[in-house]
Amino acid sequence: MRARMALDVAGIELEHREILLKNKPRAMLEASPKGTVPVLVLTDGRVIEESLDVMHWALAQNDPQAWLPATPLEQGWIDRIDGPFKAALDRYKYPNRYEDSDPLVARSTCAEVLDALNALLVQQRFIHGETAGLADNATFPFIRQFAHTDRTWFDAQDWQALQAWLQHFLESDRFERIMTKHTLWQEEA
Repeated sequence: MRARMALDVAGIELEHREILLKNKPRAMLEASPKGTVPVLVLTDGRVIEESLDVMHWALAQNDPQAWLPATPLEQGWIDRIDGPFKAALDRYKYPNRYEDSDPLVARSTCAEVLDALNALLVQQRFIHGETAGLADNATFPFIRQFAHTDRTWFDAQDWQALQAWLQHFLESDRFERIMTKHTLWQEEA
């Protein structure tokens, strides 16, 4: 999702191939043997396999909203969400995938991070400042996943600034564009 956000803001033309991860096409695995998404195959044959790397590449081509460079504060939030928060989110959202995982402990770990993020967003509208930047767009998909795991619980928290920040992205034209459903790509026989 965050790769698509950056590709959209940068105005990058691309061929979107919607796939099922349980039935990975041969072409995808040839381009990226690790078999995870996203996979961006450039016209020169280079392959970018990490969403944050796709964001940086797209914005290096065109950054009309000045998402780059990320300030140290922004990079710190990206690292925090991509690291400890994401690890706890996976254990909260998919507790059966992890031995001895307690989803409530994982949720509490995430909530500590979100308490701090909410405190920042009380002071300024976005992580980037008064406009959304790289950190906002790189982190909101994970906050969205967390919120949707138990929306009633999330909405009951005293996180008005965080909830408004998330709603800003969910109601944006860009989010609507990138979330457009695509026909499943069929590999030629």
